[in-house]
Amino acid sequence: MRYYIIAGEASGDLHGSNLIKEIRKSDTAANIRCWGGDRMQQAGGELVKHYRKLAFMGFWEVAKNIGTILKNLQFCKDDITKYKPDALILIDYPGFNLRIAEWAKQQGYKVIYYISPQVWAWKANRVHKMKKCIDKMLVILPFEKDYYKDKWNWDVEYVGHPLIEVVEEAQLQSGSLPLATKPIIALLPGSRRQEILKKLPIMLEVSRIYPACQFIVAKAPGQEDSFYESLLSMYPNVSSVRDATYNLLLQSRAALVTSGTATLETALFGVPEVVCYKGSNISYQIAKRLIKVKYISLVNLIMDKPVVKELIQNELTPGNLRRELDSLLSDTATQQRLKEDYTSLRQLLGQGGRASARAAASIVEYLQKK
Repeated sequence: MRYYIIAGEASGDLHGSNLIKEIRKSDTAANIRCWGGDRMQQAGGELVKHYRKLAFMGFWEVAKNIGTILKNLQFCKDDITKYKPDALILIDYPGFNLRIAEWAKQQGYKVIYYISPQVWAWKANRVHKMKKCIDKMLVILPFEKDYYKDKWNWDVEYVGHPLIEVVEEAQLQSGSLPLATKPIIALLPGSRRQEILKKLPIMLEVSRIYPACQFIVAKAPGQEDSFYESLLSMYPNVSSVRDATYNLLLQSRAALVTSGTATLETALFGVPEVVCYKGSNISYQIAKRLIKVKYISLVNLIMDKPVVKELIQNELTPGNLRRELDSLLSDTATQQRLKEDYTSLRQLLGQGGRASARAAASIVEYLQKK
């Protein structure tokens, strides 16, 4: 069969690549065209457009780039029309993908959504449209199945979280890692240029307080080395790695992490973390009024309690980061509590089984019945 898969971010590229691998096991003659990144391409998808040309974060940033976004939407529709897929598989990235879903349904394509938009946090009214234009919804957070059923009378399928298998695979390979000579603090400042520029300078200032530690920045795949060099040059105990975030987390004593999927990855590796968020003031003020959740990190949302500390906007300062980092590195009670909560988190997310394989089998089976 012919599959057209759209992912618009680094995390979508990761999960999309594993989905492609599993689809190929069930459908050995699968023809796959995709929007995503290097991982999806390496897994066997024919890459149409890279996510680094698509990612705009925040209300103000989206508004400034609306012309580019509209051109991408039209290009995508034209490309789907030429390709004539048996199914359109959309991975998260709702601002773009829900527009494509509505159009695709009108054109008669089968629409499958893998990794639900976070409508339980904001824009819940999107669900009315989603129910009409999505033929099959596969969710990865345990509370989402009940949310859709209880609030919207919509039966969706929970397949487990795909990060479980990704982290397990990385941990199996950890025996080949060199031993670190100093305690390592991982800095995960995000993947988009504007968010890195907002948060990384604050994270870097903390390195001056801990000269006995080695701070290591995980570079984003979409950003050039030269971009980081100018930011890191003044900090002697800071280095960086590329395409080695998981190896970095496997060796880290603690981490400062930008809100998003990385907060969950860090927790699944068992690394104590501080969650960091700082956006443009306009975007933050709008988001604060619209987003209806108690927490910004996936760890706290899934566990429904403050497992990891969140430093948001004006709270994200070198002084506050130092206080929290001291606690993570030195307070045995904090360390034990985190260890127990992380174990519970992993058990909760693993209930659905291997997510990529379950999702792929469900998709192929659904299409073969049609």
